[in-house]
Amino acid sequence: MKEAFLSLPWWVRWIAIPVLALAVFGGMIMAVIAWVVELVFKILVFAVLVALLIYVVRKFTSSSSSRGGW
Repeated sequence: MKEAFLSLPWWVRWIAIPVLALAVFGGMIMAVIAWVVELVFKILVFAVLVALLIYVVRKFTSSSSSRGGW
């Protein structure tokens, strides 16, 4: 198999085969990339919301303890 692959011209190994792989698996590759980007975005939104919640809770608890309540 390796000898058959190495006997091919360079343009088949480096251009034609990758283009065929992208044509066949391109949709699947794009779906995986989109899923990863969506997951990272959701993780970032979650982190921002948790940080905002912690900020609001600390703001109200520190001000309520100094003023004696809401």
